[in-house]
Amino acid sequence: MGEESSSMASDEDAQKPTCSIPIPKLTFFPLIALIFYEVSGGPFGVEDSVRGGGGPLLALLGFLIFPLIWSIPEALITAELATAYPENGGYVVWISSAFGPFWGFQEGFWKWFSGVMDNALYPVLFLDYLKHSFPVLQQSAVRVPTLLGITVSLTYLNYRGLNIVGFFAVLLAIFSLCPFLVMGILAIPRIRPKRWLAVDFKVVDWRAYFNTMFWNLNYWDKASTLVEEVENPSTTFPKAIFGAVILVVVSYLIPLLAGTGAYSSDAGDWTDGYFAQVGMLIGGGSWLKWWIQAAAAMSNLGLFEAEMSSDAFQLLGMSQLGMLPPIFAARSKYRTPTFSILCSATGVIFLSWMTFQEIVELLNFLYSVAMLLEFAAFVRLRVIKPDLHRPYRVPVGTFGAVLVCLAPAFLLILVMCLASFKTVLVSGAVVVLGFFLYPLLVQGKGSSKWASTVDAEQQPILILPSTDTLEANAAAILQLRQVPDETTVSLLLHPSTSNTEPEDEISCEALKEE
Repeated sequence: MGEESSSMASDEDAQKPTCSIPIPKLTFFPLIALIFYEVSGGPFGVEDSVRGGGGPLLALLGFLIFPLIWSIPEALITAELATAYPENGGYVVWISSAFGPFWGFQEGFWKWFSGVMDNALYPVLFLDYLKHSFPVLQQSAVRVPTLLGITVSLTYLNYRGLNIVGFFAVLLAIFSLCPFLVMGILAIPRIRPKRWLAVDFKVVDWRAYFNTMFWNLNYWDKASTLVEEVENPSTTFPKAIFGAVILVVVSYLIPLLAGTGAYSSDAGDWTDGYFAQVGMLIGGGSWLKWWIQAAAAMSNLGLFEAEMSSDAFQLLGMSQLGMLPPIFAARSKYRTPTFSILCSATGVIFLSWMTFQEIVELLNFLYSVAMLLEFAAFVRLRVIKPDLHRPYRVPVGTFGAVLVCLAPAFLLILVMCLASFKTVLVSGAVVVLGFFLYPLLVQGKGSSKWASTVDAEQQPILILPSTDTLEANAAAILQLRQVPDETTVSLLLHPSTSNTEPEDEISCEALKEE
C-alpha cells in the first residue's frame, strides 16, 4: 500500500505541469545607471569643492586629476577582479581568496558599515532640498515621519527586484542630468575663462576639499557585490564601469565649468544647492532653478536605491561564503535578499541622526582602510594566482599592478591623515568590533540554529559539520568547485536540500503565491 501510494505520488509529480519565467538580469544601461548612482548621482554636493578649494581652480583641477589617479585605477581593478570572481559579495570574495576568510569578513564589515552610513545621508538630503520649497519639512513632527516613510518606501522598491531598481535608476539619471545640460548651453555666451583660474589659498580648507573630492569619486567597487545578477558579466561589467567613469566625470565638469565660468561669485557662496541659484542667474530663470532642485532631490533617491542594493547583495554573498547565517541569503520571490535588505534599512534609520560632515569623514576613513586591503589583494592575486582566468585583465604585469595601486594608495593614506581625532577613534572602534565579531561568528557556526534559520529549499551554501570553522567552509567551497583555475567561490547547495529550480527563474508555484 505504501509503495502504491509512493508510486502514485511520483506519477503526480511527473505529470505536474512545469513552467518558469526568466528573471530579468541587469543589462548594460541599467548597470551603468546603478554604478553612476553608487559613485555620483550627479553634481549635487560638489559645490563644497569650490568652497573648500578657495575658488574654481582647485575644484576643476581636482575633477580632472582625481579620476586619473583614483577613479580609473579603482575601476580597472574592479573590472578585473569582478570578472575573475563573478559572485555576489564582490570584494569579500577577492579578499578571502587572497588573504583568507578572516580578512574577507573584515573587508565586508568595514564596507557594509561605511555603505550604510553613506546611505543614511540620502533621505536627509532629499528633505533638505525640498524644505526650501516646503518649509513645513523643517518641523520635527513632520520631518521624522516623512523620513521614515521615504526610507520604508525605497526599501520596498528595492525588495521588488534589482531589474526594477536598475530601470528606476536609468529614468532618474536622465531626469537629474538634463537640467545641467540645459545650464551648460545657456552658459556658453556668458563664460569668461579667466574666472576658472580664481583661487584664494588663504581660505582653502584642505580637509573639506579632499573629503569632498574623495566622496564624490569613490565606491567604484560597490557594484561588484551584485555582479552575479548581471547578464553576461564578463563583458557587460567592464564596459559598464568604464562607461560610468566617463558619465561621472562629465556630469561634474560641465556644471562646474558652466557655473564658475558664467557667473562670478565668492567661493564661500558655493554650498549645497547653489547650482540651482546659478542656473537661475545665468538665464535659466525660476523654471531651471526648480528643475535643478527637483533633480537634486530625486537624485538622492537613486543614490539610496543603488547603495541599498549593493549593501544587501554584499550580505547575501557573505552568507553564501558561510560568514553570516543563511537567513542573510534567503531570497524573496523577486530574487532579492529580504533579510539583508531589512538589516541595511535598519542601519540607515539608526545612523540618520549624524551630521553630513561627520558621516562623510567617517565613511571615507573606513572606506580607505578597506580599499588599501583591496589593492593588496589585487597585487597578491597576481602573484599567487597568475593563471587565474581573468575575462578582463588590466594590461600590465605584476610590477605594473603595483604601480597602478601606488597613486590611489597614497591618496587613501592622505585622506586618513586628514581625519579628525574623533573620526580616527570611532573608526578604530568599528575595526576592533569586526575583530571580535569574527570569532563569535565562528563559534555560532557550530550552533544548530545557524543551519536552521532558513528553509532547506533556500539554503545557499555547503553545510559542513558543526565543528568546522569558517576557514574550513571557504576552503571546502573552493576545493569542490569543479573549475580548473578556481576562478570563483561556488554557490554550492547541500545535496539533500538542493533546489532544482534555476536561480534566474520563477516557478509556477511562486506565481500562484503572487
